[in-house]
Amino acid sequence: MFNKFKKNNPIRINDEIVIHLAGKAHDLKNVSSPNEYYKVNAELCEEVFEAFLESKAKVFITLSSVKAVADEIDSILLEDSTPNPITHYGKSKLVAEKYILSKPIPEGKRVYILRPSMIHGPGNKGNLNLLYSLVSKGLPWPLGLFENSRSYLSIENLCFIIKELIEREDIPSGVYNVADDVPLSTNEVINIIAESRGKNVKILNLSKNFIRFLARIGDILKLPLNSERLKKLTESYIVSNAKIKIALGKQLPVSSKEGLLRTFQSFAENA
Repeated sequence: MFNKFKKNNPIRINDEIVIHLAGKAHDLKNVSSPNEYYKVNAELCEEVFEAFLESKAKVFITLSSVKAVADEIDSILLEDSTPNPITHYGKSKLVAEKYILSKPIPEGKRVYILRPSMIHGPGNKGNLNLLYSLVSKGLPWPLGLFENSRSYLSIENLCFIIKELIEREDIPSGVYNVADDVPLSTNEVINIIAESRGKNVKILNLSKNFIRFLARIGDILKLPLNSERLKKLTESYIVSNAKIKIALGKQLPVSSKEGLLRTFQSFAENA
């Protein structure tokens, strides 16, 4: 598909703004070849960027990922954290970043690499949907003893930031982490889901070792709770948005909690 696209559809840019969103995301089923990540996330991005440099367009914005820097972090992720991605997804995103940063920016052009944390909004798919389904069915949350803190990103805040980057010429080109202001624990997210549904939720404090044992069984039997999903639901991943907020000189329009409430309310509306 990628080679056919390149051969038959050379990229031509005629407008003033280029927002590159195409990409290959994580493959939780582990069936994709490594080359697919580099073709889509690196080579395609590089081709689009070259077309931008040769065009009259003034602004280039591409969505990279926090995973271009690290799959796991011990403290808070900053823009100047030393990149050490483990997965081909993260590595391919980093290849694209390095290519863009290696090129001089022509006068009159602005280039932004955004590293979003976990984006959510209407039409969302993934672990948030799993949590929503569990709470909606009145099932108890069994991972109460797992303490974590994770950054999320409302689609409304992401669109607000992109709009500011397009409309303003005073924001310097560069790499920016993008996240909501306040990281939340999974237990807090569970309570927000319950609030959005007008329900009470029971949070169980089951033994961590017992939960890990169940997850290993899930690995074998292909159950919804497996080791990979348990890790994603309980790990901490805090992303600093200080750099982009200083550059904007404005507060983000949607709080962390309000953004999640709107996402969960959209699930109910589309059920």
